[in-house]
Amino acid sequence: MDDHSQAETLRQIQSALEAARQVFTRFTLGAIEAEYKAGHDPVTEADKSVDAVLRKQLHREDEGWLSEESVDDLSRLDKKRVWIVDPLDGTREFVAGIPEFCVSVAMV
Repeated sequence: MDDHSQAETLRQIQSALEAARQVFTRFTLGAIEAEYKAGHDPVTEADKSVDAVLRKQLHREDEGWLSEESVDDLSRLDKKRVWIVDPLDGTREFVAGIPEFCVSVAMV
């Protein structure tokens, strides 16, 4: 039997999203510098900060982690539960000052 209930997972996600919301208060929409990754995808300090908070809040030792802002660890393929996140889905819009972005979190 799985040690994690759906309700427990949803509470964990809710708590992590609240922590991410707090991180976003440190940044001003449209007034943030971006670096560019391979493929010319932007990444900001907000992306990195939210990624760190989500990982701290969500990831447990027996789980895998796949994030757009983290180095991929293929050991996730051997895990029963894997978190898949995009800490700032809509970075281009965030940088441009367009309020069309979100935090994407999934448990597989």
